[in-house]
Amino acid sequence: MRKKHVIAALTILCVILLTACQSGSQPTKPAAVEGGLAFSTGGEQGTYFRFGQVLAGKISEKTSTKLNIVSSGGSQENINAIQNGNALIGFAQTDVLSYAWEGTRLFDEKTDKITVIAELYKEQVQIITMDPSLRSVSDLKGKNVSIGSSGSGVYFNAMDILSVYGLTERDISPTYQSFGDSVSALQSGKIDAAFVVAGTPTSAVSGLAATTDIYIISLDDEHINKLMELSPHYSKAVISKKTYNTSSDIITVAVGAVLVASKDAAEQDVYNIISGIYENVEAITKVHSKGAELNLQSAAGVKSAPYHPGAAKYFEEKGITVPTE
Repeated sequence: MRKKHVIAALTILCVILLTACQSGSQPTKPAAVEGGLAFSTGGEQGTYFRFGQVLAGKISEKTSTKLNIVSSGGSQENINAIQNGNALIGFAQTDVLSYAWEGTRLFDEKTDKITVIAELYKEQVQIITMDPSLRSVSDLKGKNVSIGSSGSGVYFNAMDILSVYGLTERDISPTYQSFGDSVSALQSGKIDAAFVVAGTPTSAVSGLAATTDIYIISLDDEHINKLMELSPHYSKAVISKKTYNTSSDIITVAVGAVLVASKDAAEQDVYNIISGIYENVEAITKVHSKGAELNLQSAAGVKSAPYHPGAAKYFEEKGITVPTE
C-alpha cells in the first residue's frame, strides 16, 4: 500500500509541474535558454542574423558567456523581447532605439529595460528594383513597393524617405514584407521595388544579384540633407558598385546598428560580450565583412539610451567614458 501511495504522490507532483511549465506566464523565448543567453537578431537572410551568428560564436569561444541565436522580425521585436524578459541581448537600429526610449512611433510607452552595449556598424537604406526605368524615389509613385514589415524600422525609414520626396504611403501600392519575401516578390514580378535596411552586403540582396541584374535607387544630396534635418540618426552613405556588381556606386543614407542588452543582464556577461567582440576584431573580420567597421569610437557614440554598466566598465578600461543614466 505504501508503494501505491508513493506512486500516487509522484503522479500528482508531475501533473503540478507540467501545469506550471505550460502556464501562460512563462516566456515563449526565455532570456536564459539551454545553450546560452537568448540573443534576438533578425530574419535569417538579413545581416543581423548572419553577423549575430559570427559574434555569438566568437564570444562563446573566447569568454565564459554563451549566446543562443534567436531569429526575429528585427529591431522592434528585439526591443520588445528584451523589455518583456524573453531575451537579454539583441540588435536595434539607432532610430528605433530612440523611439523605444521616447515612447514614440513604434512604441506606445517608454521602455525602461533597454541599455546599450555598442554601436557596431552602419545599416544602409537599399531601394532594390529590377526595373532600370526606376531611377528616383519619385518614380515609385503608383508602383507596387515593399516597405518592410508593418511597424518595423524599415517601414519608418521608407516613410521618412517617401515624405522628403513629397510622397506618402497612399501614393504607392504598399506591401509589408521581410527581406526574403521581398526578394521573392521581386523575382516573380509581384512588386516593382523593395526597401531593405541592413548592413551591406545583405544576404537576400546578394542572392538576387547573383542570378539577375538588379538596380538600387540613389538619393540626391538635397533630399539626403532633408532626411538628416528630419532625424539625427541618418547619415550619408555610399554602397560601392562592387557590393552587388551595379554599374555605379549608390548614394543613400544609413542608420546605426546597435547591440543592446537588458538592464537585468549580468555585468560580467555584458563585459564579456563587448570584450569578446572588440578584442577579436581581426578574427571576426575574416569571417564577416561587417567586422571591418568595428571600432571603439563609433561603439561609444550612441546618445539615445544609456550604456549597460558592463559595457561602461570595458570602455573605461580603454579610456572612454559613456553615459550610464
